Amino acid sequence: MSDQGATNQLVQQFRFEDDGRIPNSPTLPLLVYAGVVDVGDDGVAAVRRRFSQANWRGIWVNGIYDYHHYHSTAHEVLGIARGSADVQFGGERGPILRVYTGDVVVIPAGVGHCNRGSSADLQVVGAYPAGQDWDLCTGQPDERPQVLRNIEQVPLPSTDPVYGEYGPLLDLWQA
Repeated sequence: MSDQGATNQLVQQFRFEDDGRIPNSPTLPLLVYAGVVDVGDDGVAAVRRRFSQANWRGIWVNGIYDYHHYHSTAHEVLGIARGSADVQFGGERGPILRVYTGDVVVIPAGVGHCNRGSSADLQVVGAYPAGQDWDLCTGQPDERPQVLRNIEQVPLPSTDPVYGEYGPLLDLWQA
């Protein structure tokens, strides 16, 4: 087995159908890389460095919004630099996943996410593939026609946000 095959086995995949409010992505799975970043003494710096080396840009540090939202113009990666959170993915009926320090979640364009509770020390580092600019959508009926067109046009990332040129995202999100 190659190293790439072993890496793919460490990634959980979740697929979400359109729920009528949140478009989600039935073709691209949400990816959860459990405990892949050794955060050391400075989790923010460790996660930021990993994303930057993989050419994911627009890096920010904050938490996760506590309302359902998604991005129609960019894929997003969230790295848990400190703490933990219960995040609901896929809209109101989607699963709630607990993410911990060192975890990374790759969210395809259109997939809803919402913080359902977190530790007081939660720090999240987020980023987007180079060349993609994010928007903020909340599932309002008037945004739907445009966001569906936007999501169709979002290109696949050229690198995996954790492993760079040879990461599992590149295999799992093949066109």
